[in-house]
Amino acid sequence: MKLGKLQEIDIRKVWQHEQYDFSKWLSGEENIRELGDTLNLSLTDVETEKFVGNYRCDILCKDELTGKVVLIENQLESTNHDHLGKIITYASGLDASVVVWIVASARQEHASAIEWLNKHTDDDLSFFLVEVHAYRIGDSDPAPQFKIIEQPNDFAKSVKSIAKSSDISETEKNRLEFWTQLNEILEERGKPFNKRKATTDHWYCVAMGSSECYISMDLVNKEHKIRVGVWINDNKQLYDYFYEHKNEIETCCGFELTWDRLDNKKASLACTYIQGLDFESQENYPELMNKAIDIVLTLRKAFVPFVK
Repeated sequence: MKLGKLQEIDIRKVWQHEQYDFSKWLSGEENIRELGDTLNLSLTDVETEKFVGNYRCDILCKDELTGKVVLIENQLESTNHDHLGKIITYASGLDASVVVWIVASARQEHASAIEWLNKHTDDDLSFFLVEVHAYRIGDSDPAPQFKIIEQPNDFAKSVKSIAKSSDISETEKNRLEFWTQLNEILEERGKPFNKRKATTDHWYCVAMGSSECYISMDLVNKEHKIRVGVWINDNKQLYDYFYEHKNEIETCCGFELTWDRLDNKKASLACTYIQGLDFESQENYPELMNKAIDIVLTLRKAFVPFVK
């Protein structure tokens, strides 16, 4: 078999202008999703050239699951002090919770500055420093690649956040341990969906590409089970539409779902259960976690074609 040689090319030969070429390319649905997958974010509601006083940032969007405002500033050259000041100014003016600085090359002093910012902020503010590269094999089309240089240390931030609160209960510790182990299995499986930060919450949400619904894994330890289901936000019409296609969805899943319109509440739910959860006996955790991940992937495959 003849193998080609991977060659890096000057990104300015791919995108000559930051605003008109790179920002326009990055704001495209497929490309912003690729960036989101790299950062473990689900980026939606994309706006370009958002003004902050007399300045304008390149891209403003949201993380679908948390609703946090995400600011993206592009710099197709080496990092400099001017852009570092800009991203802080823009983040303040737009009340952004996540700042993504995309550059051609990250200088060590600026990587250290982003690392320092992450160490000295809590969950309310996160900074990413990302290099963008382009490669080709022979005469192939250029292939872009995002490389994370600095990112929030989720574990450290979780510990800091927990430390600020009152002493957590034994149940909360068990939840934190469960989600931490689940994230490790997600990594081992090549991240089939974006992992979320491990918390003490009983739920773990997965995006479906729409702000109208999401998939959640819920720990119900009192009943020794895990609930995995699709939650529909304040949209009974969407739930009814899903329910009209119940047979098609369940055929795709290969199992029946429990459907609950929850007429006395805003949200609605279609779910299934995994038996065997017990915080006191964790030998079956890998089995439970893999089952939960498999069901999430199955539900996403079955429901997404019907997401309006």
